[in-house]
Amino acid sequence: MAFRPPRAARVFENPSAEELKELTARMPNARPTRYGNLNVQTEVVSRSKGSTFIVTDEPDGQNQAIPREDGERWADRQDEYIAGQEIVQVDGYIGSDPEQRVPARLYIEAANANIAGMQQQLYFTANGEELEPELTVIYTPNLKAEGFPDDRLIAVDLEQGVTRVFNSDYFGESKKGGLRMWNKLVYDRGGIPLHAGCKIIPTERGKRVGLIVGLSGTGKTTTTFTRQNGSLPVQDDFVAWMPDGRVYATENGCFAKTFGLNPEDEPTIYGAVTQPESYLENVSQHGDEVDFYDTNYTSNGRATFPFDLIEAASADEIEEAHFLLILNKNENIVPAVAKLEGPQAAAFFMLGETTGTSAGGADEAGKFLRVPGTNPFFPMPHDLQGNRFLELLAENPLDVYVMNTGRVGGPEDDERSRKVRIKHSSAIVKGIAEGTIEWERDPDFGYLVASSVRGIDETEILQPRRLYEEQGRGDEYRSLVERFKAERAAFLQKFPSLSEEIVAAVS
Repeated sequence: MAFRPPRAARVFENPSAEELKELTARMPNARPTRYGNLNVQTEVVSRSKGSTFIVTDEPDGQNQAIPREDGERWADRQDEYIAGQEIVQVDGYIGSDPEQRVPARLYIEAANANIAGMQQQLYFTANGEELEPELTVIYTPNLKAEGFPDDRLIAVDLEQGVTRVFNSDYFGESKKGGLRMWNKLVYDRGGIPLHAGCKIIPTERGKRVGLIVGLSGTGKTTTTFTRQNGSLPVQDDFVAWMPDGRVYATENGCFAKTFGLNPEDEPTIYGAVTQPESYLENVSQHGDEVDFYDTNYTSNGRATFPFDLIEAASADEIEEAHFLLILNKNENIVPAVAKLEGPQAAAFFMLGETTGTSAGGADEAGKFLRVPGTNPFFPMPHDLQGNRFLELLAENPLDVYVMNTGRVGGPEDDERSRKVRIKHSSAIVKGIAEGTIEWERDPDFGYLVASSVRGIDETEILQPRRLYEEQGRGDEYRSLVERFKAERAAFLQKFPSLSEEIVAAVS
């Protein structure tokens, strides 16, 4: 029998976008901006990784877990609380394809109606039809879970398809609550969930479909929305890559970071975020004026907007993907772009190297991370990601690249380092789509590095080895090469079921 949500004192069942905006406007922490949209300041400003637990009696050793008995006890406590509350119910689909879409439901306190409004923008609409949800998120931001980190709990019951959220008013727990469970469904269907954007780029050799994999804050959304040759975004955050090679979108809108947002560098996102229909979360505001550069409260300001606010491509246009970018935001010896081959592609997919941002919470911001698949929401052993990626790559070949969106040669305070700018990354994506980049073998790592890219004069970001040697830092470079090789091998060896081919590809 399908899961049934608990009874509430009152349920606002699938209110309109206008009604949700009216409910949000009543919130004491919601302020109107000069653009006519609402900006909500939350107490929790990022995902609560340390408070997220899988409900299971058979933990996998990689994901935090609580026994099913404890999960049921907290479910009962939440149900009792909801009995006295006004609740908003929002139904929709994760995905638009009739064969692959997954019916989903959010059940949220009306006191936090902005979360319902934001989620409604990301679901594909049910068009008035009654649906039986396969995945449900039950969300009580004002109910504490004493005894858990920060008195907060995100309890993920994969068997029931239910995630229960306690004591967080950050929208990301709603969005990722559904997508985390969707990850398992995709894997069970023989595919792999990718924490990725998707875009279609017109070229002389036809339309090229690119997937952009990356942790939050690495430039995934920016790369997806830049307009090479008039390219159009299809998806911002998650796609499914299936055994037949097809790629399926998940969301009908975007949850974008707003720090540093400006109309010159990111005109599409800026234009959408400054519309009355969009929702803002934790963006600095003075009077009715917002400031996307002020980070005094948080650098993880966010916004949601539906794709119908922008010019976007239809997911129906995708038959197959042609290339996949693995974004790393680094400041060392990773080139602006490198072309990967075979098991090496799966290895770098598993490594997911990057510098953490505020999106992952204070514990990750500014730290060097390795996150398998750049997907912290995969709720099963990560070995499965790497092996499935290699299988799908063999069955459905596409070109795979690692792309550094940070710096080459050192951190920002090192004047010898070079910044990989948005214009550089855009030129690289254009070159990949058009097939115009000239490549040569890197003698240290074995991947291909670019000899030249049209539109990039700062060639030192393409070949870090040359940059270090020209600056008299050859010994430093060679030391970093040995360190990275050793650390990468050690990291991959932590996953006991990972293919030996993948582990050997980094040595």
